[in-house]
Amino acid sequence: MPLAVLALAVGAFGIGTTEFVIMGLLPDVADDLHVSIPAAGHLVSAYALGVVIGAPLLAAVTSRLPRRHVLIGLMALFVVGNALSALAPGYHWLLAARFLSGLPHGAFFGVGAVVAATMVPPERRARSVSLMMLGLTLANVVGVPAATLMGQRLGWRVTFLAVSVIGIAAIASLVLLVPRDRGHAPAAGLRRELAALRSLPVWLALLTTVAGFGALFSAYSYITPMLTGSAGYAEAGVTLLLALFGVGATVGNLLGGRLADRSTRGTLFGGLTALAVVLALFPLLMRTEWSAALAVALLGTAAFVTGSPLQLMVMEKASTAPSLASAANQAAFNLANAGGAWIGGLALAAGLGVTSPALAGGVLAVLGLAVAGLAYRVDLRRAGAARAGAVRAGRERVVASHVPSTARTGVPSRSTSTGELRDGAVRAEGAAGGPGA
Repeated sequence: MPLAVLALAVGAFGIGTTEFVIMGLLPDVADDLHVSIPAAGHLVSAYALGVVIGAPLLAAVTSRLPRRHVLIGLMALFVVGNALSALAPGYHWLLAARFLSGLPHGAFFGVGAVVAATMVPPERRARSVSLMMLGLTLANVVGVPAATLMGQRLGWRVTFLAVSVIGIAAIASLVLLVPRDRGHAPAAGLRRELAALRSLPVWLALLTTVAGFGALFSAYSYITPMLTGSAGYAEAGVTLLLALFGVGATVGNLLGGRLADRSTRGTLFGGLTALAVVLALFPLLMRTEWSAALAVALLGTAAFVTGSPLQLMVMEKASTAPSLASAANQAAFNLANAGGAWIGGLALAAGLGVTSPALAGGVLAVLGLAVAGLAYRVDLRRAGAARAGAVRAGRERVVASHVPSTARTGVPSRSTSTGELRDGAVRAEGAAGGPGA
């Protein structure tokens, strides 16, 4: 695997750390800036808003630039955003800095996934993307707990300075490890990039991301009350179990990358099915401590198995201009985060039980399967239409090549036989492609 993928993983590690570490530091930030914890919670929303806006916007406006330069520029913006967060003199300045920090998030993962996929043979593209995403999952295992502890001991501002240092290390890695002759975008231009988003298969892939990861966040957003209210864990033990979720996510990410190289769609269907089953079993698994720990690990594994195939599928459906569509998939991921938490909260507020957000997530996973199935049917129809068109074109070419020469030059010529027409049609049909794997 190219070392350039390691540089992308370092950037992903820094982004994953800054995205989630604020959740563990909210009480410290609220106390230092003299605001309420709900007000401090808006810092999470500000970052997510930056991701949703920045992902398609930055990917679009940088579509003509070399991807290597784009990645370095995005990481520089990330460093600036986190440094300003550390130096923010007040709440509203920190709110603006968090929004700025979120802007490069989706575009970096989107463009980075395209670069990772183009640096390896086609049969290893999903694995390469999963190794880049490994930085994100490892952030939940190592980066977030370490940064949270640092912030609690040394102050939350030190945490954001440390994240800025990670960003600088990522820039150095990109400069040293991404070759100058790689990571260059074709001159697609903004118009061509935007045209990619008019494709129905691209939108179906994005909707699958929203539904599939919405299923995850419907349950994960309320994992603490499930563990304490149903499984009987003390609050102090929840942190260790969240790290266990990160381990499961890392395993799922690597497994999904390997399986998707064999069958992208099969891995997606299998992952969503496994996620639906795990979420449906949550009320049962949350009855004891050991089974609850197993449920948390399985949730991370099942959800992140789908990460690489979804990213790869969006890129394939927008093959002429994949950067914007790939970045849009990251925006879809954040919409899933917000939407899943909202739906899970509705189930909880309706008095359906402490594990009801998981059941709501199971419904979303089934919805994701339905959208993925619809996307497959659309691909089959389009492939069938393409084959039929190719056969017709082949027949027309054969007929045209055997028009009697008297019609063209006045010189007699033998007519086309039925066998020749049939052979030409067969050759044309063989040249037509089928639906994606």
